[in-house]
Amino acid sequence: MTLLSSRLDGRFALITGGSRGIGRAIAERFAAEGAVVAINHYRDAAEAAETLEAVRAVDARHGRPSRPHIVVEADIASPRAIKEMMDVVIGDWKRLDILINNAGIQAATPGDGFDHQALERVIAVNLTGQAYCAEAAIQHFLARAGGGVIINTTSVHEVIPKPGFLAYSISKGGLGNLTRTLALEFADRGIRVNAVGPGAVLTSMNDAWRHNPEQKANVESHIPMGRAADPEEIAAVYAFLASDEAAYITGQTIYACGGITLYGDFKQNWAS
Repeated sequence: MTLLSSRLDGRFALITGGSRGIGRAIAERFAAEGAVVAINHYRDAAEAAETLEAVRAVDARHGRPSRPHIVVEADIASPRAIKEMMDVVIGDWKRLDILINNAGIQAATPGDGFDHQALERVIAVNLTGQAYCAEAAIQHFLARAGGGVIINTTSVHEVIPKPGFLAYSISKGGLGNLTRTLALEFADRGIRVNAVGPGAVLTSMNDAWRHNPEQKANVESHIPMGRAADPEEIAAVYAFLASDEAAYITGQTIYACGGITLYGDFKQNWAS
């Protein structure tokens, strides 16, 4: 990774779901731009350790001395675990500047009959858990000078329905309104809240198609730009929103989706 800037120099960032996929890419990008990172995971200690080593390697490549990056385990569906996680992170660092609400799961939940526990689990991890994390971060931001930044990971399914995945659609739609509500509530108190809405990304969440050339081609045929994203491309959007370059942006969802939200079926005029 080439160091583009030090836009996040001296910042401390907690990344939930930070051990793999987009979360890992964010951790590495933030470290490259100068941030100290906390990598949250749940029952994923081996991959979290690999991510920590990758972050330390980023420091080494950029000639930085060893910095206090940490790994912290917590189930984002649990308010108690979230409090304990925040106590550890803030206790170690004495401050937090950036919260990346990235933890997320999905499960098939067709509208005509779904596992109730699956629906509740998806919403607990993807939505209510993010609200609890935001609450704790905001309390800390308000307790000291300097404000803070929250970035939520939504999805193109914040605005595009996903039939068969009711819980996921509910959670991502709710995250969009969580973002806008908190942004408005705290806009005049130095706290910015935004979201990133990825489309199809080459991560383990999409293992069902990313390693199958035929299925991957089918997915990419629905993307106006014609390809799925690498996680590093998505992480770059988070780095911008977390930096002072985005100082006048709050309450927005940036869709990093290759044009999926442009309603690609309308590229050819069939309606008029």
